[in-house]
Amino acid sequence: MNAQDTAPKIMKESKNKIRVEFERTPLKERLKAKFINMAFVTDVVWYIFRLILLLGIAYIVLFPFYSKIAGSFMGRDDFVDVTVMLIPKNFSLDMYKFIVLENHYFEAFGNTLLLAGSTALIQVFICCLIGYGLAKFKFKGNKYVFLAVILTMVVPHQTLQLSLFMKFRFFDIFGIIKFLSGHARVGEVGWINDILKSINIFGSESSNKLIKGIISDGALNLNNSFMPLIVLSLTGLAFKNGLYIFMLRQFFRGVPDELEESAYIDGSGVFRTFLQIIIPLSVPMMITVFLFAFSWQWTDDFYTRLFFTTHKTVLMPDIVAIPQTLETSYAGQNLYYSAIRNTCGIMIIFPLVIIYAFLQNFLVQGIERSGLTAD
Repeated sequence: MNAQDTAPKIMKESKNKIRVEFERTPLKERLKAKFINMAFVTDVVWYIFRLILLLGIAYIVLFPFYSKIAGSFMGRDDFVDVTVMLIPKNFSLDMYKFIVLENHYFEAFGNTLLLAGSTALIQVFICCLIGYGLAKFKFKGNKYVFLAVILTMVVPHQTLQLSLFMKFRFFDIFGIIKFLSGHARVGEVGWINDILKSINIFGSESSNKLIKGIISDGALNLNNSFMPLIVLSLTGLAFKNGLYIFMLRQFFRGVPDELEESAYIDGSGVFRTFLQIIIPLSVPMMITVFLFAFSWQWTDDFYTRLFFTTHKTVLMPDIVAIPQTLETSYAGQNLYYSAIRNTCGIMIIFPLVIIYAFLQNFLVQGIERSGLTAD
């Protein structure tokens, strides 16, 4: 028997001997050996340090939210009472009540839910297609297309503000609308009016009123509707779409090529393979992208204020205002108004908190699989 065979046996016997001797040692000596040593002291100090650090970070992060939530339940007198800190003396739900009634909270909720949900779903599908194409198909100019995607992340949106507004204010692809309208004067939409009258949907006067605000100067006016945001989503140019395409591209690059090759051998086409093989694998990642797109659109005020100029469509950013019933003039006016605006913010982000509570596992999985690391 060589030394290699005897070494494990000797080590095992040595460990058993040490364990037996330790158990025969008096309890006082065992406790002393276990707890009064540098390793134990180091572990305790490190544990206390981490606990204090986490408590401090939690306080810094959560305290502003708690103070805003507490302020939303305070009455007017609490803002001039120096004895009131975080617990209201005059408990009141007036802020929530009048924000709902006078700021049209539920109307804004419905409109924003429709807008954010529809654009997020479109962005998920379009970004999946673009990301999959950039990850799996090696065509000429692939890197330049990907560079263009990165540029959409780099170029500030404010730089394109005027051009975006004018493009959708006078929306006409290749002059088609102007050509069909026969170079009509402002307000003349005869060809559309004739179509509507021929199918007896609107009369002449009604159709003119309906279309006059949509078509002017031989072009479509898509502003003050969901269409600009939907068009941007369909073309992969909506808010943060460059980031979504990058994340999905990195994810698809990690999908084994053998899965697609086996599908091609079985006679499946590219699009069928994408729908039946790739999409089911991408569900956590798609949910992550959907949550990002939905959340950013839910709280967006750049594009909504850019395209919605008449304020006839109430969206979530529009509810941040002082309800007329709560307008006042007294010593604590500024603090009171600030609390009202904070309450509006709480009511805006509350649905997002609920969504995150149910979908946080998918969000974590998507981030883990996004491949946001160096190749």
